[in-house]
Amino acid sequence: MPDYRVVIEYDGRGMVGWQRQKKGVSVQQSIEEALFKFCGEEIRIQGAGRTDAGVHALGQVANFSLQSLHKPHVVMNAVNYHLKPTSVVIISCEETDPEFNARFSATGRHYLYRIINRTAPLTVDYGLAWQFKRPLDHDAMHESAQLLVGRHDFTSFRAVACQAKSPLRTLEKLEVKRVGDEIQIGTSAQSFLHNQVRSMVGSLSLIGTGQWQKEDLLKALDAKDRQAAGPNAPPYGLYLIAVDYER
Repeated sequence: MPDYRVVIEYDGRGMVGWQRQKKGVSVQQSIEEALFKFCGEEIRIQGAGRTDAGVHALGQVANFSLQSLHKPHVVMNAVNYHLKPTSVVIISCEETDPEFNARFSATGRHYLYRIINRTAPLTVDYGLAWQFKRPLDHDAMHESAQLLVGRHDFTSFRAVACQAKSPLRTLEKLEVKRVGDEIQIGTSAQSFLHNQVRSMVGSLSLIGTGQWQKEDLLKALDAKDRQAAGPNAPPYGLYLIAVDYER
């Protein structure tokens, strides 16, 4: 029984997220249905990250097994054919070890959050970035963000319905930079809590407008209370850009 590992790119607009839901089309469902059309097998795939509705991916990773052996490029091309006209595509496919699990074998996950900081309406980036019309001080955002780097109890920055057993996470990176009108927030960790990235971005936006100071972000972290942190940034500015594994 051959095992495959795929890297997936998708535009999350109009989708209910990665995971299958009772209502709406998910990324997981789209790929599983495309696999069925290809080989006639009902397959459940395992993804590295359960991205929410509206969140995008440039480097989501998943694994699955097939009953019969096919060359990886045949699997990729056939599944992509049957994925049309969805906004999901497999960008690479390779055979992998049977013990590989896209979720539990991951050693690092990398996310990018995009903010377009201008007053003019968005055209090309509409639905692909958060438009923020008020001026944002990206330097202040970056400086304050460093308070969250390291191992902390991130209770204040996770969804109330988060199913993780522990709120402790080690944030390896949280960087804020500006490229023209775009503010890019990059963050890395082995794993994240539900809504952690979006809640951190929402809190940093308060720093950027001057509504919060560094001390307010630290107070929110120490409070261990979701009500103490800022609002969640919109999902459509968030991208899962890569997942790391040991070779």
